[in-house]
Amino acid sequence: MAKPLVIVESPAKARTIARFLGSDFVVESSVGHIRDLPKDAKEIPAAQKGESWARLGVDVDNGFKPLYVVNSEKKHVVTKLKSLLKEATELYLATDEDREGESIAWHLMEVLNPPQGMPVRRMVFHEITAGAIREAVENWRELDRRLVDAQEARRILDRLYGYEVSPVLWRKVLPRLSAGRVQSVATRILVERERARMRFRSASFSGIEGRFSRQSPPFGATLVAVDGTRLATGKDFDDTGARTASDVVVLDSEGARALVDRLSHATFTVKSVDEKPYKRTPYPPFMTSTLQQEAGRKLRFTTQRAMRVAQRLYENGYITYMRTDSTNLSDTALNAARTQARQLYGAEYVPDQPRRYAKKVKNAQEAHEAIRPAGDSFRMPEQVAREVGPDEAALYELIWKRTIASQMADVRGKSVQVRITGRSSSEEESEFSAGGKVIEFPGFLRAYVEGSDDPNAELEDREVRLPALAVGDTVTAEALEPKDHATQPPARYTEASLVKALEEMGVGRPSTYASIIATIQDRGYVWKKGSALVPSYTAFAVVNLLESHFGNLVDYAFTARMEDDLDGIAGGTQEAQPWLSKFYFGDGESGLRDMVKERLEAIDPRAINSIPLGTDADGKEIVVRVGRYGPYLARDGETAAVPEGLAPDELTVDKAVELLATPSGDRALGEDPATGLPVIARAGRFGPYVQLGEADSSSKKKPHTASLLKDMNLEAVTLDDALRLLSLPRSVGKDPVDGAEITVQNGRYGPYVKKGTDSRSLDHEDQMFTLTLDEALAILAQPKQRGRRGATAPPLKELGDDPVSKKPMVIKEGRFGPYVTDGETNASLRSGDDVDSLTPERGAQLLQDKRDKGPAPKKRKAVAKRKK
Repeated sequence: MAKPLVIVESPAKARTIARFLGSDFVVESSVGHIRDLPKDAKEIPAAQKGESWARLGVDVDNGFKPLYVVNSEKKHVVTKLKSLLKEATELYLATDEDREGESIAWHLMEVLNPPQGMPVRRMVFHEITAGAIREAVENWRELDRRLVDAQEARRILDRLYGYEVSPVLWRKVLPRLSAGRVQSVATRILVERERARMRFRSASFSGIEGRFSRQSPPFGATLVAVDGTRLATGKDFDDTGARTASDVVVLDSEGARALVDRLSHATFTVKSVDEKPYKRTPYPPFMTSTLQQEAGRKLRFTTQRAMRVAQRLYENGYITYMRTDSTNLSDTALNAARTQARQLYGAEYVPDQPRRYAKKVKNAQEAHEAIRPAGDSFRMPEQVAREVGPDEAALYELIWKRTIASQMADVRGKSVQVRITGRSSSEEESEFSAGGKVIEFPGFLRAYVEGSDDPNAELEDREVRLPALAVGDTVTAEALEPKDHATQPPARYTEASLVKALEEMGVGRPSTYASIIATIQDRGYVWKKGSALVPSYTAFAVVNLLESHFGNLVDYAFTARMEDDLDGIAGGTQEAQPWLSKFYFGDGESGLRDMVKERLEAIDPRAINSIPLGTDADGKEIVVRVGRYGPYLARDGETAAVPEGLAPDELTVDKAVELLATPSGDRALGEDPATGLPVIARAGRFGPYVQLGEADSSSKKKPHTASLLKDMNLEAVTLDDALRLLSLPRSVGKDPVDGAEITVQNGRYGPYVKKGTDSRSLDHEDQMFTLTLDEALAILAQPKQRGRRGATAPPLKELGDDPVSKKPMVIKEGRFGPYVTDGETNASLRSGDDVDSLTPERGAQLLQDKRDKGPAPKKRKAVAKRKK
């Protein structure tokens, strides 16, 4: 019997909705977008291949008409959907209710082309529960073409930006780089912060920490003024280390110690006591950006991991839609949160009236609800934890706590500020300050405390008790201790703080931040040092080029205005075609197309790819240059490679001079007694090695080389060590049976013994120099082990149990470098990951990322064409 067909984006979502709709409907997934602009020349249809605009996939001279193609991987999906549609009575397009979802629905309608007369209905919902789905079926709406236009304009804009600017980067910086409307701005933010760290010069100052008491446990106080003049703190110095305030006292280390001595016999009295009521209101419920930030702070999730986990929770009916700019809660959700808070904590913890949060971020998009637990009543975290994986359980608990806390009472208490003074032996009046806080009613803190690694939140929620003190009271100084301080460079961005910065600037959409951050890491613009995002020198070169020649494209205000314009298209106050035309062709000034043509030849690659560091003692300039094989230092004709993992702010002039002192690590060790050729130790692209003789340009024969062993150090290697290495491969004798020569060698994957084409791995590198003929024959007689030697070699590091598989995680050395495994899933370490410093959390994250990607697609075997 014919039934209505419901199409959603993902298989998981389809399964959940099908469970609620039952056998009255057929529910199928489109598995995301079914068509898009062509990814490469192979996808361009034959009819358009000769067109001048085919490279862009957008006919810029014909109203910016896009060329959409069905991806080869989605053709079977389209075939299946068309087949189901033939048997359907009506079509429900149940994709997400945002611009992306509206665009997917429109593409489905265009490609499937429902027969004339078949009802086509747009079905929208914010949560996947039985009630919400039934309501969506009954209260459908028409497709919103304005939202489709806005998404299409965004897609075309991003295509024009990337396809026009990226080739400039290929020609002037490095091949295979990419530019993007938001990714380039995000990269610039990180580069500007690193530049600030490179400019930074620390300033030193000192203070005094005191411990006082009055018939009570001691409490701490800090020196804040001397003779009525405020003591300098870190905020009184700029990034160059210069003092910015003239009306402050700057104590140095010696001065602080001397003042402590002069205060050793001082009498201290309470000068003032300032007591105020203290109140804290709850945080609003989560929207996309705040969920990403808090999941990063509390759960150590990357933005991409947080969004993947939230997607799974949404598709399985545990939370509401996770891409939202709103902090608003529906009446149903308000009632559910207030009821649950009252049941768990008591009526006094719930205010008389519901709390409504109207705050929206700049350029807020669709009016969704905040992210909250799904349903008319919220499932408890312990119940959900029994049904889902550990990541989902942790994120659900975070969302549940934040939602419940948003409807709870204020934190109430009192804060006290005490000033204590004492006169030194030189009659200096030294003033100390102590602050305290007493929380009399914890309110929403019973349910939720902001991320503990957020210093401001941590200090704000901390209770610090002071004894009862009154003006004129005498207190005892139990200890006075001088403290040296130094100003700190601006902190690097983490994923959470970068999301916050992008949100505050109005750049991009919170729903896209996860993919943006992943993209700039995959492109090699950024690598991670712990949780900090460190820009590469390639990022510096790209930002140099864009700032110098395409300033508008990475201007924060300009990029934010684009979001306003796209909102205008979605709202009907702007039209997409004129807006795209102005951007691409210009309007009184050069548009993107002419801008690229005009400036391409004016770009000096050498200048763009040079990052000045400063001058050495002789006044010679030192720069870092971005080269084909990585960044390198240059000074008056000298060059030296920049070590991998050295952050830009750590590459000082002194460090550069040190690296340039031994360019490429070359060091003459002596002469080979047998040949008289020089033996040289060098640092190569693939690691340190020793070389016998210099290369002769007139000969094709290359000098004999040998890699250093794992326990050898380039700076400490001796001539004897080098000659020992250069003796490899070493013959251990001939097989007495067939007379074949047996050798030991050091290969890419470690030491091994070889006879003809047969080989076996050795357990230790030392065996290459000690192995006897009998030992070699015994090893070769053993059957080959399946897989590589690394599979049976001891792990490089143990990380503990994986939270998902519950199996031990270890780091092993693989064919293509170190990787983390739990015995079921293998994940390579990424750029910036270090074996020694890799944490269990990072290991678990790498494994989860690999699981989320799924197995690699199998390669199809080529089938030879039969001859006619």
